[in-house]
Amino acid sequence: MTLSPTQRIVSWILQVIVAVILFQTLFFKFTGAEESKYIFTKLGMEPWGRIGSGVAELIAVCLLLHPRTVTLGAILTLGVLGGAIVSHLTKLGIVVKDDGGLLFALALTAFTGSAIVLVLRMREIPWLGAKLAMN
Repeated sequence: MTLSPTQRIVSWILQVIVAVILFQTLFFKFTGAEESKYIFTKLGMEPWGRIGSGVAELIAVCLLLHPRTVTLGAILTLGVLGGAIVSHLTKLGIVVKDDGGLLFALALTAFTGSAIVLVLRMREIPWLGAKLAMN
């Protein structure tokens, strides 16, 4: 079963939104911005956690924007941002360095967008999609 034109448009809009959110944070992670260093120091993961999560997010952006790997990008995004959300809820708090909760809100937005993309494209998930198509 293929996506309807509306589903395809919604999926691509969400893919681009999620990719933009992930991409804009890469500058801060890769340049060692004060906020990023603060976050990963508080998590006990500076610098490798910061750099590693940046690499994972860059890979997710590329996967989300390539038609054949969208579902893999959505899955990777869910994993990375799931970790970020849990970190906010357990160690960092919703507001980090007086950001008004912006980082947390962006993580929730991108996580939700990726989840919707994955639901829309569930039949394209490697190894699982074929089984879903039989049902």
